[in-house]
Amino acid sequence: MFTVADMMTPHPHSLSASHTLADAKRLMEKHHIHHIPVTNDDNHLIGLVSQRDILSAQESSLEQFSKNQFISALDIPLEQAMHRNLMSVDPHAGLKEAAVYMQKHQIGCLPIIDHNKLVGIITDTDFVAIAINLLELQEEVEPVEEEADTLY
Repeated sequence: MFTVADMMTPHPHSLSASHTLADAKRLMEKHHIHHIPVTNDDNHLIGLVSQRDILSAQESSLEQFSKNQFISALDIPLEQAMHRNLMSVDPHAGLKEAAVYMQKHQIGCLPIIDHNKLVGIITDTDFVAIAINLLELQEEVEPVEEEADTLY
């Protein structure tokens, strides 16, 4: 059985609660990622911010701008913007179970926690890569249909 540890991204990029949404946006753009765990000084997971959160904040700041009350929403500390009610998994959790959970709850990632510390992350993008690899393997092992010799 494959586990989450077999496919997770180890040591994911993370930020602290005092960083801002602007910091998160820069990190996401630099590393082409969509989720950033928020950790404390002991590397304990305390929250998560997603690209969707940043887009929502930008949209709300545009609404405020139209009312002549523009405040840069990206200057908000992650502590005020992060999701706190998170599901996380152990590195030894089954890969299939993690995928089913993510699909059922429509979430884009699961932080991986070992001994209360963030050790990895698995995302919907990782599962797309897994699906591609499985499809490629299937192509390699599919028998080629050959015409049978006919005896007359």
